[in-house]
Amino acid sequence: MRFISYSSAAGEGVGLWTDGGYRGLSTADLGGELKAFLGDTKALAGLALRLAQAPLVDLETVDLLPPVPRPNKTICIGLNYLDHSAESGFEAPTYPTVFARFANSLIGHGAPLVRPDASDMFDYEAELVAVIGKGGRHISKAEALDHVVGYTLCNDASVRDYQIKSPQWTMGKVWDGTGAVGPALVTADELPEGCKGMTLTMKVNGELLQSASIDDMIFDIATLVSVLSEAMTLEPGDIIISGTPGGVGASRKPYLWLKPGDEAVVEIEGLGTLVNRVVQEIRA
Repeated sequence: MRFISYSSAAGEGVGLWTDGGYRGLSTADLGGELKAFLGDTKALAGLALRLAQAPLVDLETVDLLPPVPRPNKTICIGLNYLDHSAESGFEAPTYPTVFARFANSLIGHGAPLVRPDASDMFDYEAELVAVIGKGGRHISKAEALDHVVGYTLCNDASVRDYQIKSPQWTMGKVWDGTGAVGPALVTADELPEGCKGMTLTMKVNGELLQSASIDDMIFDIATLVSVLSEAMTLEPGDIIISGTPGGVGASRKPYLWLKPGDEAVVEIEGLGTLVNRVVQEIRA
């Protein structure tokens, strides 16, 4: 199953992919947004059955949101590929490097990716996103993937000069409109276990800048879910942005920063294509 979340003049809605396109209903008619259904497999199946009979969504008249528009937790993992750790000047981590994004930073497929007025050091990062379905705490690695309802994509765009202003990376990661997520939540049953064997890519203006197998992660999805649940209760709709491979703009000579007009495309074949065009922030 493939689900989208969207906004229109009538409000927000949820859509399901069918052979004829996406069919959707408003969250008011459904009694909740997609997040409300992710923790119960029967509820999610019921949602799919209802949406399959719904009217078609005209994607030209709606704006796609992140599949989970307002996750309770957006958990990011840094340095999770050996080549990116090396190009960033770090040794390979022996424990996941965890930081957070906030919901204000998240946008959907097709939305403008906003380069802040305060910096021109705006970098791209292609990443796989795991979406939590069944919540829990102290989840074993063996059971961890049972808690992942599906996957989507992210461009975890970073404001590099602000990222290194302090030992903590938060200020480089939370700018409004800088974290693109989508286009759809694809349920885990449609994909290889943990997305193993799949290839993640980033293209900017058609040029391939990042390409890596999900198998190259230092900490795979099951490990991340298990380790994170040691510290916190994972909840339905929480998202784990699992790290970027080598090839980011900050590692290139000369540097390669995103600029207004650039088109950034994250892709995993079978999972989707996330496309966002860069715009310059305009202060009110």
